[in-house]
Amino acid sequence: MRSSDLIVPLILSSTTFAAPQFGGLFPAPSALVGTATKLPSTPVTTAATSVVAVVAGTTKPNPTTPTVPSTSSAANKTISSKSPADTSLANNPVAIEQLLLAAKASDRIRLVDKDASFKFDFENPPAKTEVSGLGGHTVRADRESFPPLIGTGVSMTLGFLGPCGFNTPHTHPRSSEVNIVVQGTLETEFALENGARIVKNTLETHQMTVFPQGALHVEFNPNCENAIFVAGFASEDPGVQQAAQTFFALNQNVVEAAIGNDFTFEGKEVDRFRSLIPENVALGVESCLAKCKKGK
Repeated sequence: MRSSDLIVPLILSSTTFAAPQFGGLFPAPSALVGTATKLPSTPVTTAATSVVAVVAGTTKPNPTTPTVPSTSSAANKTISSKSPADTSLANNPVAIEQLLLAAKASDRIRLVDKDASFKFDFENPPAKTEVSGLGGHTVRADRESFPPLIGTGVSMTLGFLGPCGFNTPHTHPRSSEVNIVVQGTLETEFALENGARIVKNTLETHQMTVFPQGALHVEFNPNCENAIFVAGFASEDPGVQQAAQTFFALNQNVVEAAIGNDFTFEGKEVDRFRSLIPENVALGVESCLAKCKKGK
């Protein structure tokens, strides 16, 4: 299998999009309670007080994400005695608004009055942070899921790819990405813009690549062992847009016009393609599936 076979076939081949979706690999805790160490007593503004009230328990705990048996052991949950992170600020619009409006960085430190709130656990993340498919899953820590990032200008995603799993072609509209492999092997490609050559690499453990802001890119695990990557972003809210899924979500007339000039494409085929496109993270490519004796 050549890495150059990845991007275009993933967008246009209906057989590539045959993997269905499954739920998250890990449950999000209904309420993770950390041991909070108060900072030294400091006069607090009204805004600070309102967020402290939010942290103290005026908000409802995060709902529990249903657990579905995984077909991939890409990142099986490790049972340990580590102290839990506090997730009471995650996905909390009131707390996020107060942190965004804080005048100074020191005010934000006072607003987040639990030390454990500055910790993010990728094995036990808050609700609404995971994207899952048959090929594995990703977990994002951005300013919505990890509000202490507000004001720092950075965020991070961990990707757990099972054998033959791939993070389908996508872009990040508001940030470049540095991607380092911490387990296994990844094949990567990116296309910056029309007319630019496609850049392809094979990354082994502890090797890194960069995807420029807005570049269409993909990460693929070509082996029969699990792979894990860490993606760092120069934005608290880098955004993500899956190429194939977004394209086929457009108006049917637009889809037909965009690809109908090159070959016959009946309107009814649009819905068929839409139904075959998998949720990220997906399984592929066919040669890898055959090598690893995996079915979609």
